[in-house]
Formats: sequence, structure tokens, C-alpha cells
Amino acid sequence: MAKFTADLRGDFDGTVKAIEEGVLSASTSATLEDGCDFTSGQTRCAVRVFERYSWFGGNRVSMNVTMFEGEDGVIRLCAITSGGSQAMFYKINTVGEEAFLDTIKNVVLQMR
Repeated sequence: MAKFTADLRGDFDGTVKAIEEGVLSASTSATLEDGCDFTSGQTRCAVRVFERYSWFGGNRVSMNVTMFEGEDGVIRLCAITSGGSQAMFYKINTVGEEAFLDTIKNVVLQMR
């Protein structure tokens, strides 16, 4: 498992769209598996689940991305990857998880 967090500013819907497009365009095997959006007053939350094939690990890796915007206008992003290990009882080879997480780090860097 690997995790990345960031605080962003800007249009919430535009940020969600940029994250989706950035992750999907970074890998030919990346897919948007599902998502869910919540709104309560000025507070908004968007959850997206992506998957992609990891050539290094020979398996699929998933990434959950949650974006939360409160009344202060800051968009808090948390991305967590999992599924890259090949061992049964402990984690070996998390390279695929880290590489998938790097795609969202690059998207966020371009947004800043």
C-alpha cells in the first residue's frame, strides 16, 4: 500500500475531471472502475477507484482517490494504492503500487 495526500485550490468539478483524465491518460491499461459524489451544503466529496495492469508485478493494482472540499475552499486529496504484492502473508514487490501512485503525483504537480 502506498499513500499520497495534497491540498489543492480551484474549481472542484474541474479538479475531479483533471484527476480522472490525468490518471487514465498516463497508462493504456488504466480504467475508472467506479465513483461516487456527495454534497452537503458547501461541502463536497468525490471518490474514484481506478485500476491498471502492473507489468512489473504481473497483476492489477487499484487506486482509490478521495477529494474533499469544505467551506474553506481547500480541496483535500488522498490517493491510496493497493494490490501490487505477490506474497500471501506479507508484502513483497510494491513497485506497481508506487508507480501507479506516481501518476497522480504528476497530475497534482501540473495543477499547482
